[in-house]
Amino acid sequence: MVRYRVKVHRKGLIVIPAEVRRRFGICEGSYLELVVEGNSLRLIIPRDLRSAFGVDGERAVKVARLISASRRVEVEKEVRS
Repeated sequence: MVRYRVKVHRKGLIVIPAEVRRRFGICEGSYLELVVEGNSLRLIIPRDLRSAFGVDGERAVKVARLISASRRVEVEKEVRS
């Protein structure tokens, strides 16, 4: 386990060390989830198709929607028969 000490600035801002940002692909505009568990805080990097596929993320989302729609049609056919 690696620990970092960060200072809380005005408005509750903290700086995530560059080494950590690089390791986890955190950049300007990234979203993080803050999870409160008892007396602990955890930062979670949400993973979705856009982030998993980088620049092709939008295309991946379209493909996933097409697959979902196709599967929905198959299920409807199965239900009817």
